[in-house]
Amino acid sequence: MNSIEIRNQFLDYFKSKGHIIVPSAPVIPHGDKTLMFTNAGMNQFKDMFLGTGNRDYKRAADTQKCIRVSGKHNDLEEVGVDTYHHTFFEMLGNWSFGDYYKKEAIEWAWDLLVNVWKLPKERLYVTVYRTDDEAFDIWKNYLTEDRILRFDEEDNFWEMGETGPCGPCSEIHYDGTDDLSGRELVNAGDPNVIEIWNLVFIQFNRQVDGSLLELKAKHVDTGMGFERIVRVIQGKNSNYDTDIFMPLINKLVELSNIKYGLNEKNDIAFRVIADHIRTISFTIADGAIPGNEGRSYVIRRILRRASRYARNLGFKEPILYKLVDVLISQFKDVFPELYTQSDIIKNVIKGEEESFLRTLDSGLIKFEELITNLKEGDTIPGESAFLLYDSYGFPIDLTELMAKENNLLVDLDSFNVEMEKQKSRSRANIKNNSEIADDTDYNVESEFVGYDIFETNSKVLYQKDNIIILDKTPFYAEKGGQISDIGVIKFNNIELNVIDTKQIGGAILHILDENCLLDLLNKKVNAKIEVDRRWNIMRNHSATHLMHEALRQVLGDHIQQQGSLVAESYLRFDFNHFNKISKLEIKEIEDLVNNKIYESIDVITNELSLDEASKNSKIRMFFGDKYGSFVRAVQMDENYSIELCGGTHVKNTSQIGYFKITSESSVSSGIRRIEAVTGKFIEEYFNKLNSEILSKENQNEELRNKIKKLDKEIAELKKSSASDDLDSILANIKEIKSIKVLTTSIEVDNLDLLRDTGENLRNKLKDNGIGLISTINDGKVQLCCVVTDDLKSKYPAGKLVGEAAKFLGGGGGGKPHLATAGGKDLSKVDELLNSEFYKIIENY
Repeated sequence: MNSIEIRNQFLDYFKSKGHIIVPSAPVIPHGDKTLMFTNAGMNQFKDMFLGTGNRDYKRAADTQKCIRVSGKHNDLEEVGVDTYHHTFFEMLGNWSFGDYYKKEAIEWAWDLLVNVWKLPKERLYVTVYRTDDEAFDIWKNYLTEDRILRFDEEDNFWEMGETGPCGPCSEIHYDGTDDLSGRELVNAGDPNVIEIWNLVFIQFNRQVDGSLLELKAKHVDTGMGFERIVRVIQGKNSNYDTDIFMPLINKLVELSNIKYGLNEKNDIAFRVIADHIRTISFTIADGAIPGNEGRSYVIRRILRRASRYARNLGFKEPILYKLVDVLISQFKDVFPELYTQSDIIKNVIKGEEESFLRTLDSGLIKFEELITNLKEGDTIPGESAFLLYDSYGFPIDLTELMAKENNLLVDLDSFNVEMEKQKSRSRANIKNNSEIADDTDYNVESEFVGYDIFETNSKVLYQKDNIIILDKTPFYAEKGGQISDIGVIKFNNIELNVIDTKQIGGAILHILDENCLLDLLNKKVNAKIEVDRRWNIMRNHSATHLMHEALRQVLGDHIQQQGSLVAESYLRFDFNHFNKISKLEIKEIEDLVNNKIYESIDVITNELSLDEASKNSKIRMFFGDKYGSFVRAVQMDENYSIELCGGTHVKNTSQIGYFKITSESSVSSGIRRIEAVTGKFIEEYFNKLNSEILSKENQNEELRNKIKKLDKEIAELKKSSASDDLDSILANIKEIKSIKVLTTSIEVDNLDLLRDTGENLRNKLKDNGIGLISTINDGKVQLCCVVTDDLKSKYPAGKLVGEAAKFLGGGGGGKPHLATAGGKDLSKVDELLNSEFYKIIENY
């Protein structure tokens, strides 16, 4: 059988046993920060084993793409040297989630191997955990006891981590020795006796103290090395001799004009390249690209390792990318992402090869110079290894490999010290790139469209190193005190991280976290800013305008801005004033700003000529801004604040939420500085203050008063937030019997605030209106019903809320215009708000 038939037979077999065939997860484990790469079939089912997830099936099977090049699962050094380890491999697996257990798992494994695939019984050994008598007894139905071997935890006990789901496992080994003498070679690392299938029985939960508790639901997790079983079925002595790898090796033979199987050094190179091109291609197809950090650097290391082995075969030009089409022809039906991403895969690999080959020859010469005076067993200094890395692009494991070929060692400790220094320099260089850019004429112009749009599809006008310029962009470039946007530029499924944005002339530069190797010039990309961060910045910027005017009203018309910073988490404002600002003045400034926030003033922007703006006495200009012939005037109440500003702002002052001054200080003689927070950072500030206060054992009266003040301000903030919520849902009013009826659910933490919100709703309804508000606290429903004065005699709130509460298994009542009640059945709240309350009014 060929490998395609073997894979399909596995899946078809378990499909016949009631398993759902699920697709492979990507090799890039998106959403799982504990893994660099997907390294086992069970990764996508971790939530099931941890009890945090659910599926609509109890049996599953698949073929999972896996990569093992880091951590305890690191097979890199063995790849190509032995015949059965790989950086990329497929894992065939079947799972039971609280359904079948050891008996069926063992029975079906045996049936597939012996009765379907016809493996000779005399070549099979199985291992079990030393105390797993249950598995041992089941295996006795198929094998004699001398072929069932017991091993300790290291080989036959599987654990997800130091705590959590775990259990014994049973491995099936194939004896490939000529004389069937493999019993003593099981788990000995001999290439002639290899593990082909591991059956894991998850039956315990490891506690913090190391003890084991039985799980109520027991699971089965099996994993079979696809490349190994194909080798066994096809009767080969090496995984690389199967039809999985030979098409790649044959292509290399064709390109190199060197025969495979005649020279061990060349054969290792053939095998390494055939393995590594699979890892490189699948990672790029699943959304990663070579780079300098994390998994991106692992991919780059593997690619450069393969490129160096290609040099051993005589290649001096890029060669790896020429293997991609062979790989696609093998896997396009089972892993179609290779085909759909083929151009990107080839372009990225070729670009990486070209970059590395420019320094490979000189790097090899430098390596020979560095080891000239070393003798066998000596150690290459870490500084020398770092020189090869930093100047010639040699990953450390490549230097180790070359050292090993010369019977030398490498000082890894001192290398790592140099690496840490280099990372600091690299971060500084990225920043310097954006600074040096001031002297560059880019001869292109960008349109900023980010006042109202946070995501665009744009064309790349310029690309070099870590700089990209687009024809239009939502990214705001730092100016006028407002920090720049960050976010991502996407090309197909590859994301480039934008860490800074800068404007030079008419060009808006997107500064990436590392150099971009993709050729994006004139291509369409998707540009998206980090939206939550932008909203925080806009809140702070609009609050800065409100505060500027408040300072003038409280402290005097002499106030002029001397500098500002509008960041995500806070705002900073410098201004001329000779005296320290008193607590009373700070309170007046805060009140003025917050009153403007509560007034829900629309923020209006108008474009006008600079000449027009300069003649308008109401318009203020901020310090440090450079104005063109046309400017933007940002208005928040034409009688309060109008300023020239090119920055981004909220649409309505209510979106700022709340404003709080956190510090006031002197910057220099005659210059004061205020720092303040808005929005969600208010609560962080209050929580920080509360923590500081509560941590002091002897709190004085002033501190206790401060807590009360903060609590009151928090309550006001929550009251304002609830009011804003009502404004946003007033559009959802329904008409019942010609009466305006509004039902809604809000989040408040006490009955007083619920009543205040109800009274607020009653005022907003004005006349001919009925409202019902619900909230949930401590697992119970609280209701507030309000009725406008013209209806309260005919539809008393106390009666209506009583009927509503009764529907929830509760009760209550109150005055005709406003009444509260409670309920127990949380599951019926939505039904009450969406339909039942309307029926109560109709039938009243």
